[in-house]
Amino acid sequence: MPVLDEIDRQLIAALQINARESVAMLARQLGIARTTVTSRLARLEKTQVITGYGVRLGQRVVDGGLQAYVGITVQARSGKEVLRRLSAMAQVQQLCAVSGEFDYVAWLRTDSPEQLDQLLDQIGSVEGVEKTTTSIILSNKLDRGQPI
Repeated sequence: MPVLDEIDRQLIAALQINARESVAMLARQLGIARTTVTSRLARLEKTQVITGYGVRLGQRVVDGGLQAYVGITVQARSGKEVLRRLSAMAQVQQLCAVSGEFDYVAWLRTDSPEQLDQLLDQIGSVEGVEKTTTSIILSNKLDRGQPI
């Protein structure tokens, strides 16, 4: 992991607020030259500190579906196959290996309770999955994005 200085952190914070901000505006906000912003962005991208730019959906759009977190316990030496199978499921938005009670925690998004039920059945039937525990998200109280 490359060492980030205060300007790098300020640049990243500004991009987290508005990833579409122009280089000129970023330079003005940070009080540095445009060429400095450009070279720092290139370095942050090359070292994979910044791996992409995207769109964060507003809560009204996100609320249109159903979100849930699922703790997944897998059998010993089944992790790679479970990962492969879960990666093929489009409704699995994020999958994290974790310590503690579960081996993985998955974030799911579906359009309805019925789709969530079907998805949970699919996950539960994956060879190597021993147990799942589901928590449906009722509301989003705080979202700070992905701070450094």
